[in-house]
Amino acid sequence: MNEQADIKVLSKSFFKFLIPSILGVLLFMVPLLHDGQVTIPIAILSKFVQSKLSYALPCIMTIIICLTFIGTMITKIFKPKTIMENKFLNSLLNSSPLWTTLRIFGAFFAVLTFFKIGPQWIWSKDTGGLLLNDLLTVLFSIFLFAGMFLPLLLDFGLLEFFGVLLTKVMRPIFTLPGRSSIDCIASWLGDGTIGVLLTNKQYEDGYYTKREAAVIGTTFSAVSITFSLVVLSQVKLEHLFVPFYLTVTTAGIIAAIITPRIPPLSRKPDTCYNNIEKKNSELIPEGYSCIKWGLIKAMEKARGNNSFSDFIKSGLKNILDMWLGVVPVVMAMGTIALIIANYTPLFKWLGMPFIPLLKLLHIPEATQASQTLIIGFADMFLPSVIAASIKSELTRFVVACVSVTQLIYMSEVGGLLIGSKIPVNLKDLIIIFIERTLITLPVIVLIAQIIF
Repeated sequence: MNEQADIKVLSKSFFKFLIPSILGVLLFMVPLLHDGQVTIPIAILSKFVQSKLSYALPCIMTIIICLTFIGTMITKIFKPKTIMENKFLNSLLNSSPLWTTLRIFGAFFAVLTFFKIGPQWIWSKDTGGLLLNDLLTVLFSIFLFAGMFLPLLLDFGLLEFFGVLLTKVMRPIFTLPGRSSIDCIASWLGDGTIGVLLTNKQYEDGYYTKREAAVIGTTFSAVSITFSLVVLSQVKLEHLFVPFYLTVTTAGIIAAIITPRIPPLSRKPDTCYNNIEKKNSELIPEGYSCIKWGLIKAMEKARGNNSFSDFIKSGLKNILDMWLGVVPVVMAMGTIALIIANYTPLFKWLGMPFIPLLKLLHIPEATQASQTLIIGFADMFLPSVIAASIKSELTRFVVACVSVTQLIYMSEVGGLLIGSKIPVNLKDLIIIFIERTLITLPVIVLIAQIIF
């Protein structure tokens, strides 16, 4: 009788792990061909909402940013009991001086951009307009669906299972836990923002140390296949997609092996968020295979999730955390970066030291290509816009590949990282961006020379 009861419990736990995990994989990781593009179901849902709410979304995002600003000011000035004693609201609205300043700038830029008032260089289609009307409308719907369905990946044992399975690969090669492989796949097939959202949640829950979260956020938030196609079409090299993506993957893997082993990432402490004890479920005891121990840990995790209302609450908290916590920072940082890129010669000056390096690597039109290497820090799409006028196919190919492998651009992933709890600051992001550029550039040029 006891044996039958044990089998029943095991069977129930197994299906509680299996069914939500399969749903999560289907939504976040299974590529589909939709409207002639390879994408994932979450992205399809996101685009559906964008198309239905296209005219209203800039207004909605402006309201969200202003509500965050108002809530933060009320919290800072009046310290209401309702907010101060609520753990979630307190962490969301009782922000640090830097975050408060960024929220003020975010609200200021959003209002000026939405109403098109004040200096045009703030709200033009190349600066605040690009953020509010294009990027933030995408983030609204991505955060809506990714935030709501993220618990399917996080809370039912999928990460525990793959963590045990892949730890022998991820730990020696990338110095990371096995579960980080899921972050990378979700970014690669879906969007880099999904990877940041996933990493941030895992870090807050104690599954990643500060170093691991910083490495994953800056190294594994890969640009999606879909956006890579957009970049390639901008430089008129769509026919080279397969060699392009193989080049990007090769350079990205080499950067992912090297950057965690050098400062600033190597100097991040291996302590957890708020000094909580790290949850380590990836050590395999003697007498257990990887698959068996992975299933045991996965079923243990799944057994702890019995309430549908908890699932909904977790999803809604994820959405609010990203909408209110991250979006204003992206608006502020992205607008500032794009103003500098479009209205000052700073990025041209910063690109000048790369001219001798590009000439040494025998890159045609090296002077024009040099500014694209740094301007990608403001926005990933800007290098391909500049490169479109370059005559050499080899140079356009190199610029497109480098812009995709740099990963950290302030109009999206960089702003998201700063807005998240992941322990990286602006100085870290600048250094890592330059490191990734210097590591991936020679690899990409070498492969480009073979192709062309």
